[in-house]
Amino acid sequence: MSVFAGIDLGTSGVKTVLVDAAQRVIGDAHAALEVSRPHPGWSEQDPEAWWRAAEETLDALATRFPAEMAALSAIGLSGQMHGATLLDAADTVLRPAILWNDGRSAAECAELEARADFRGIGGNVVMPGFTAPKLEWVRRHEPEVFARVAKVLLPKDYLRLRLSGEHVSDLSDSAGTLWLDIAGRCWSPALLEATGLTLAQMPRLVEGSAPGGALRAELCARWGITGPAPVIAGGGGDNAASACGVGAVTAGTGFLSLGTSGVVFVATADAGANPGRAVHTFCHAVPHTWHQMGVTLSATDSLNWLSEITGQGPARLVELAAEQPFSSADPLFLPYLSGERTPWNDATARGAFTGLSRSTDIGALARAVLSGVAASLADCVQALTEGGTAPHLLYAVGGGARSTYWLQAIADAGQVTIALPGKGDFGAAIGAARLAICATGESIDAVMTRPVPEREITPRSDSFWPERLTRYREAWPDVAHA
Repeated sequence: MSVFAGIDLGTSGVKTVLVDAAQRVIGDAHAALEVSRPHPGWSEQDPEAWWRAAEETLDALATRFPAEMAALSAIGLSGQMHGATLLDAADTVLRPAILWNDGRSAAECAELEARADFRGIGGNVVMPGFTAPKLEWVRRHEPEVFARVAKVLLPKDYLRLRLSGEHVSDLSDSAGTLWLDIAGRCWSPALLEATGLTLAQMPRLVEGSAPGGALRAELCARWGITGPAPVIAGGGGDNAASACGVGAVTAGTGFLSLGTSGVVFVATADAGANPGRAVHTFCHAVPHTWHQMGVTLSATDSLNWLSEITGQGPARLVELAAEQPFSSADPLFLPYLSGERTPWNDATARGAFTGLSRSTDIGALARAVLSGVAASLADCVQALTEGGTAPHLLYAVGGGARSTYWLQAIADAGQVTIALPGKGDFGAAIGAARLAICATGESIDAVMTRPVPEREITPRSDSFWPERLTRYREAWPDVAHA
C-alpha cells in the first residue's frame, strides 16, 4: 500500500489530507490559525503557529489512521504565497511573518521598480503583497533584523524546513517573491541585489512535482512511519496547487477560487506577462508550464467581515441575499478591505458602501457584497482577456464555491462559464497530494486528471450587470488612495 499526504498551509488554518495511490481520500484533519493585525493594513502570523497546526493535523491522522500513516510514501506541500519568513543563521525566526495581504510596503514598491527590471525579469508589477517589497520595508524600518537575515523562506517552505531540515522551495511559490526570473525558472541575481540580498539567502529551487527533501527520522518515528523516509515534493503556492487539484495544468485550463481572496487562474504555455493590468504571471507547479492570475484580495473575506459586524453567519447572509434577485436598487459595495490587486494595484484603497438608504436591510447589504466581489472578479477576467489569456471554462474551488447563487453572479458579471467539479475534494491539499504522487515517479498526465463537471453554470445576459459594472468602475476614484 502507498499513501500520500497533502498539507495546505492557508491563512486561516492548516489542512492535511491522506490519499491512496488511486487518489481516494482516506481522511483529513484541520487546525485553525489566527492572523495578527498590529496596525491598519498590516497582516502577520507566527511561523511557530504554522508548525504547531501542521503537527496537530499529522498527529490526528496518525492516531486515526495508524496503518495508513505507516505506509506514507510522500508528502506534498501547498501554502499561502508571498509571506516573508526571516531566519537567522541558526534557523531561528527573527520576526513574525509578513503575509500576502499586508500592505505596509506600498512606498517601497516604486523604489524597487526604479532599481531593477522587475516587470521584465520577474513578469509582474511590484506590489506590496509580494515578498521583495516586504524585505525592502524590513531593511528600511528594522535594519537590525535585516542584518541578521540568513535565509528567506515562504510559509510552506518553513514547514518543509521543520519536516526535513532543508531550505528548499518550488518555482511556482518562488515566482511570487519577485526575485525569480520567471522565463528562466531560476533566481535572478539582479532582482535580489535590488533588495540587498544574495543567492546565498535563498532556498534551493526544484520543480513542484520533483523531490524536495525527505522527512526527518524523528518525525517518522513520531508518526509511526515504518518504511523509508517519505519524500517531500517541491509542492506549490496555493493557487498552483489548487490548479493541480482540478487538473488545470495544460495551456488554457483554469479555475476560479473563492477563498479569503478571489482568483481567476489560467495555465499558459509560456511566460508572457501583462503587468500593466496587474495580472500575475508565475511559474506553474509542473515543469515547462506557467500561469496567469487575476486576484481580488477580499472575496470571502468581505462576506466574513459583513458576518462579523452583523452577527449573521456567512451562509445565512447568502440565504438572505438570495431571497431577492440582484437589483440596481441594491447598494454598491467596493470590496477593497485590504487594498486591491487586479486591475488597480493599489494597496491603500479601502472598501465602501454607496447608495445606502433607511430601507436598506441585511439582505441588501449581503447582495451588495456578493455583487461587489463578482464585479471585482469580472475585472480580473477582463484583464486576462486583454492580455490574450481569455478564460472560457473555470472550475470553482474554495469555500465560497458552495454558493451557486454567488457563482451565477460571477458567471453573469464576467461572462464566463463556471464548472462545479462534483463530489469530492479538489482543493490545494489534494493538489499537494498529487504533487507528492508525482515526486515518487508517476507521470503528470496520469495523475493530474480533470474531474467530470457535475454542473456547468453558464452566463446570462441581462441589463443588471452592464449597468452595475459601469457604476462599480466609475466609483474607483472615490476609494483609491483613501
